[in-house]
Amino acid sequence: MADDALDYSQPGPFTSLDATQLQLIESLPEDPVGICAAAQGLVIQPVDAAALGIGEARLAEKNIRPVSELIAALIALDPSPLQRARTPETRVIGTCRHFATIASSFLRARGIPSRARCGFGTYFLEGCGVDHWITEYWDADQRRWVRVDTEHLGKTYVERPENLAVGEFLTGGEAWVQYRQGSVDGQKFGVAGVDFAWGPAEISGNAVRDLAALCKMEMLPWDEWGLMTNAYQGKTGPDYDQLIDEVADACAKDDPLDLTSLFAREVLAVPHDMVG
Repeated sequence: MADDALDYSQPGPFTSLDATQLQLIESLPEDPVGICAAAQGLVIQPVDAAALGIGEARLAEKNIRPVSELIAALIALDPSPLQRARTPETRVIGTCRHFATIASSFLRARGIPSRARCGFGTYFLEGCGVDHWITEYWDADQRRWVRVDTEHLGKTYVERPENLAVGEFLTGGEAWVQYRQGSVDGQKFGVAGVDFAWGPAEISGNAVRDLAALCKMEMLPWDEWGLMTNAYQGKTGPDYDQLIDEVADACAKDDPLDLTSLFAREVLAVPHDMVG
């Protein structure tokens, strides 16, 4: 478990809630999975929103990074306490990142150490790693991080979405290590439904996003910074691969000082204009 250098029981820049919003979560369940399940009932994927005929203007909600702004959008649609699942048309529009990060925000508001993790689900397409975000919470009794697929609780993609088994979700760094070892095909990792968004650069991109999330900066799935764009365009080489090796290693060791030191490097740090 991380020490004070990265206190995951406290909110970060994107997971802070204001006083009014904290009142709206007072009635949430006590258990971590129950809290994640409550978050699940607040978000709708863009494709599902479009299918319901929700207007184009609202689709921009998927670009909101801070949870406080996502909750403000929710309250404008329905001011009910947040343990009450919204009807589909009154849910905020977002991706797996929003499910995971809202859950992490609620858990942190309760003082439960939690993190959103960026990587790949291995249970969506046979033999593939599909771009995905999940929530982790710290189980003090078991002394381990429990991985929860917040978006898919109660669904049948995987046997126990409330407690993912080893290998069912790979963080960007975990997938990168397997790719570099030659135990997985890097071309089989990417974004479902997007033909061009597959390959090792998708893995390295998610490794950097996961580093950011471990440093309490949960970016959007399509945010690019540093050398990510060059990597997607095939313009990076061995030096960048070795940098991602470092990222993967630091994320695996989970040492807060190593994580924050690495994240402070200019090539990995999130630009200030993406935080506001």
